[in-house]
Amino acid sequence: MRSFLSFLLLGFWGACVHALSSSGSRLLVVLEEDKNLYSNLWADLEDRGYDITFESPKSDKLSLFAHGEKAYDHLILLPSKSKGLGPALTPKLLLDFVNNEGNVLLALSGKSTTPSSINSLLLELDLHISPDRSSIVIDHFNYDTISASEKHDVLLLPLPDPVRSDVKSFFSGEGVLAFPRPVGQSLGNASPLLTPIVRAPETAYSYNTKEDSLSVEDSFATGSQLALVSALQARNSARFTVLGSAEALEDKWFSASVKAPKSKSAVTTANRQFAKQLTAWTFQELGVLKVGKIEHYLSDEFGNIEGAVNPKIYRIKNDVTFDIEVSEYEFDKWIPYKVPANDELQLEFTMLSPWHRLKLLPKSSTLNSTVFGVTFTTPDQHGIFSFRVNYNRPFLTNIEEKHEVTVRHFAHDEYPRSWQITGGWVWIAGLWSVIGGFIAFVLVWLYSAPVLSAEAKVQKIK
Repeated sequence: MRSFLSFLLLGFWGACVHALSSSGSRLLVVLEEDKNLYSNLWADLEDRGYDITFESPKSDKLSLFAHGEKAYDHLILLPSKSKGLGPALTPKLLLDFVNNEGNVLLALSGKSTTPSSINSLLLELDLHISPDRSSIVIDHFNYDTISASEKHDVLLLPLPDPVRSDVKSFFSGEGVLAFPRPVGQSLGNASPLLTPIVRAPETAYSYNTKEDSLSVEDSFATGSQLALVSALQARNSARFTVLGSAEALEDKWFSASVKAPKSKSAVTTANRQFAKQLTAWTFQELGVLKVGKIEHYLSDEFGNIEGAVNPKIYRIKNDVTFDIEVSEYEFDKWIPYKVPANDELQLEFTMLSPWHRLKLLPKSSTLNSTVFGVTFTTPDQHGIFSFRVNYNRPFLTNIEEKHEVTVRHFAHDEYPRSWQITGGWVWIAGLWSVIGGFIAFVLVWLYSAPVLSAEAKVQKIK
């Protein structure tokens, strides 16, 4: 019995240690090339607790779903030499995998033509590659002089900066990235779910290596119109990342020596660091937000609680406090979430449209969460209202919380008395002056008899 309990404890400890991703550890890798080309990548993923399954796109065992549920939590698609990926990896099935909260890392390569099924999948996500599906990105000013001194098809770029000042960055750092023969992507303007991670330099352009002409007049896109790495986060927080250069994940580029045209000496690439950041974000080891307890209650003007927590009904002009607990997942633990500079976590108190839109400020913090809160006065309008927190930011999972409450008007015994309203003192004074004047008139009339004449007095005496 003791050995059985020890075995259970050991298994539980092992699960706690190895389950690093917040959404599961089952990883499927689909590739046709020798997997040993990416041995360092697989070793890093296994060290972080992933259970990796390797399959060929032509394998009969390949299936993303089993018994109506997804068979894997994450998927890596490496370039295929075939024209398609087979019946198990059609665009529809891949979209169904994302709709079932599966995460996908798609790696493209300029070595071979992109399959038409992959092109169709990208079009569904409003991502566009060159119509010929064979073009790569070339830059004559930011290339590796050691490995691409003539073709200029190995781009050297620094680790990316944050997209905006109000967006948290998970991919920044020190170092140089090497992208051999990258496939550029153009992001559609219609989707707010797309975000570029690494953009091409201003001097880069898309070029079809199968053409003899070096003219860029008919280029698919140029400069920062091209993204070398782009990401889509679906409304269910599933993540789809497109890496334009699968070769950047190979072992030889994890520690390659590269030299830019204007550099004085060669440096080692930061591809391994970037690969860890990219896979960690794609597989939801980073940028995952979780809402803990949510509380709202009557309070005084200083936010001190008065009454029950989370009541169903409030009154107009009540002072109400709203608190929400938010945590962020970072590799293997939950930490307190810190809102980036120039950004705000906001509360909306809505009835059809917001009556209040308020900034939630951090009130307290624990080892794994931050409590944000705000105190406000309910509007002078009765009806059905909602506490709503809708926080959607690039690279962070979505927070959407909605809690309905009723706001009633004053009860008949809750209105302030007339003498408490200073603006009514004039009318009250006028009322009492009329009453006082009437009483005075009656008293004067009752006790002020008319003066009798002499004849009337004589008649009264007789």
